[in-house]
Amino acid sequence: MACRQKHFSPKTAQSYVLWIRQFILFHNKRHPVDMGQEEIEAYLNHLANKRNVSASTQSAALNAIAFLYREVLNTPMPDLDNLRRIKRHKIIPVVMSHQEIEATFAHMHGTMRLMAELIYGTGLRVNECMTLRVKDVDFDLRTITVRAGKGYKDRATVMPQVLIPDLRMHLTKVAQLHKADVLKGNGYAPMPNALYVKYPSASQSLAWQYFFPSSLQRPWQNTGQLARWHASPSTLRRAFKQAVRQANIHKHVGPHTLRHSFASHLLAAGTDIRTIQTLLGHKNVETTMIYTHITPDYKHVDSPLDRLKQK
Repeated sequence: MACRQKHFSPKTAQSYVLWIRQFILFHNKRHPVDMGQEEIEAYLNHLANKRNVSASTQSAALNAIAFLYREVLNTPMPDLDNLRRIKRHKIIPVVMSHQEIEATFAHMHGTMRLMAELIYGTGLRVNECMTLRVKDVDFDLRTITVRAGKGYKDRATVMPQVLIPDLRMHLTKVAQLHKADVLKGNGYAPMPNALYVKYPSASQSLAWQYFFPSSLQRPWQNTGQLARWHASPSTLRRAFKQAVRQANIHKHVGPHTLRHSFASHLLAAGTDIRTIQTLLGHKNVETTMIYTHITPDYKHVDSPLDRLKQK
């Protein structure tokens, strides 16, 4: 309930529940009210002593426990003076070259290719692409609007001009599928928050349908009617991985790599870092600055080995 009130994503809520449960089990099912600084530090330091636990994992556990005390138990979070923090390893995201992306797309077809091209062309996260609604694709303004993205923030990004014909053709197919669903008494789309209660007819409109709908329908609101959710991210991941293998690319990449490549290629083309930050939806510019380490300007730097071979 507390996670819902804060508008946390289901994934975040599940993560918090998992870490809080592990914290309680670690201390033999003692109630959190009866525990404090010593118990919290003992659990988090226990995670730090594990070889296979990263800094982000320890931070996730800490955030979950802090949320438990502050938001659920209404108790101040104690100072953790003896906490041993795992050192963060600075990881530079993997990016694909223009040639690698072109080769990968050549082995993708239909809706899977359109999704991949849209992610690369807009910088969307995979889940943001999957949960796009018809109303969020504006052909006149050439914008894609992300609703309640990471951090529960809305943002707009650019629509690639080259994709407009394919997007329009895809929308026609979505509209035809939706019309067929409505004629069968279905055609509903899940609504965020409590909007279905406020606008009951909106969930059956084309505007609220997912732009990339699932091929299957599921029961809707215990009414016996069927609703069509969005396509599964795993379907795109499988298609992308297969295309990468067929393109003989040996980097460890996935669809999310296209988002990294979007930012890296914009930066290399001279786009300012603040614009890239806005398009990606990053809260802090420091997060976007990681891409400056991916595309350093080494064009005018010669390796000493090259100079040696030239003699």
